[in-house]
Amino acid sequence: MCGIAGILSGDVGDIERRESVTRQMLARIVHRGPDGEGVFSRGRYTLGHRRLAIIDLEGGAQPMQSACGRYVISFNGEIYNYRELRRRLINRGVAFRTQSDTEVLLQMLIHEGEEALHALNGMFAFVFVDLQTDRWFLARDPFGIKPLYYSETDQGLVFASEIKALLAHPSIVGELNWGTMQQYLTFQFGLDEQTLFRGIQKLAPGSYMKGHGARCERMARYWDTTYRIDGDHTEDYFKNDLRVLLDDSVRLQLRSDVPVGTYLSGGLDSSLVTMLAAGHTNGSIKTFNGKFDEGPEYDESHYARIVSDASNSEMFSVTPTAEDFIEDLPKLIYALDEPMGGPGLFPQYRVSKLAAGHVKVILGGQGGDELFGGYARYLLGYLEQALKGAIMQTQEEGQHVVTLASIIPNLPLLDQYRPLMQSFWKDGLFGDMDRRYFQLVDRSQQIETLLTDDALAAINRDEVFAQFQSIFHRPDTRSYLNKMMHFDLKTLLPALLQIEDRVSMAVSLESRVPLLDCRIVDLVNSIPPQMKFHGGKTKHILKETVCDIVPKGILQRKDKMGFPVPLHKWFAESPVRDFVRDVLMGSACRERGLFRPDAIETLLDGEQPFGRQLWGALCLELWHQQFLDGMSYSGMEPTQHTGPPPTLRLAS
Repeated sequence: MCGIAGILSGDVGDIERRESVTRQMLARIVHRGPDGEGVFSRGRYTLGHRRLAIIDLEGGAQPMQSACGRYVISFNGEIYNYRELRRRLINRGVAFRTQSDTEVLLQMLIHEGEEALHALNGMFAFVFVDLQTDRWFLARDPFGIKPLYYSETDQGLVFASEIKALLAHPSIVGELNWGTMQQYLTFQFGLDEQTLFRGIQKLAPGSYMKGHGARCERMARYWDTTYRIDGDHTEDYFKNDLRVLLDDSVRLQLRSDVPVGTYLSGGLDSSLVTMLAAGHTNGSIKTFNGKFDEGPEYDESHYARIVSDASNSEMFSVTPTAEDFIEDLPKLIYALDEPMGGPGLFPQYRVSKLAAGHVKVILGGQGGDELFGGYARYLLGYLEQALKGAIMQTQEEGQHVVTLASIIPNLPLLDQYRPLMQSFWKDGLFGDMDRRYFQLVDRSQQIETLLTDDALAAINRDEVFAQFQSIFHRPDTRSYLNKMMHFDLKTLLPALLQIEDRVSMAVSLESRVPLLDCRIVDLVNSIPPQMKFHGGKTKHILKETVCDIVPKGILQRKDKMGFPVPLHKWFAESPVRDFVRDVLMGSACRERGLFRPDAIETLLDGEQPFGRQLWGALCLELWHQQFLDGMSYSGMEPTQHTGPPPTLRLAS
């Protein structure tokens, strides 16, 4: 795990300037690689690297050049099956100088070109250059676990692992991209490869770019999710295959030359990863948990303890406080580059910080909800579908995934989601699937009440819904379940992975996610929805597969928490309330013109608990202060969706 940055220039001269700028970019991401720095320059290309040494601590320095001098690579991530690929290359006569996965990746690209991507099992973002033909190649792992941003400038294509590194380049100035902002105001994340910064994009997961000099000549996907349903096999067949793949993925991702641990929340996904990891490490794994003292509804540690005892692991726990929240949130917004996700990123950071004091690599359960159907909103969506089918005798999906009779035993899971149900069913009942799921994931109703008239008028709701539809209606998905899960896999999951990457790398900790293995995803997406989501039971196929691995106390849980933070309790006390007031009622926020001061003041002075409205506004304002201080929203035009034209000053 590392950080990369550099310049692919159209000019062979001025190497010293390019190296100087690249080092300034690397200085912004030292946290990603405190173990070493390297810069390589030749001809048109300057590649930089910050290293967090995980595999081959002595021989894996980067950028790495081939023995013949023709090829060079700068690589962030891990290739988990590098040992198998190394043997394959040795059998072809390839000689190696190191034991690193970086050299394996370099040689794979030399000998197999872009076809090598199909053989890689890992998380990665890299830049590979052929100095003889003057051509380059950028690629990112299938799920976007590792980040890769770029910007096309008059001085060439500039790339980096984080946006803040790109902003160190003199040709890149922070300007707001309103098109992505209106997506953020709707979902609290973006839907595509654009970012909140105009002119800065991210390479899409599972994609590559090829070019010459400063010019990109081709951009394409090399891997994507598919939903070709396998109706020929039984549930036992899928469970057997899934079990083998889960175990093998954890086995591969335990490969490391430094200590490895696991996140352990007490939920199903992290518990499964911990139990499998313990089986491959003779119970010597360290586990890390976070909890709050404000009440049992904020403490899952007793569930984590069940798994810790069953796995014979050593468990460490941290209890974040309100004072920690005030101290951490501005730093976290800077670490994220863009405001993403909910308050859970704060305790996630605190657990990562705890883990970094004991291990250098950590495994987690990220991706399990999106892949196996773990969100309560899937059940809520299907409850409506079941009612609709029973009353109106509709068959939108062909055969319904669940019937009203089969879903009833699993409805107690929705007890804690009563406000969501009240909001969901107040209008549009029995509408089209796309409209109904859009309503379930739409967060704009909470924050739009705070926006000024100019900002509100600039949001094109039809445009955002059309963007949503283009992802939701994947051609090979017919079932409502697969449409919902596909949307989340393509939009919510990358946002969560961005959080995962930033909160771990902020403390120089490598985070791995074994559930996101292409083999697992391909298998699960081929399972018939009726089998995968039997009776509306969340994560049915996963629970059936691992019922003899994960303790029963975890499998039978009905109180899915998702790392809740006691913000409404803290907000009732002066320190957190004063912190929020200082940010949202300060002169910078008032002069910006995005939020109505009277609406903010009503929330601050009222008895309503801290909710999505204040959270979204707080993060957005802190982001402006960190990156775009001086931005004004006055005079925005509703038709100008790429954002207002003024240049924005980067805060020092």
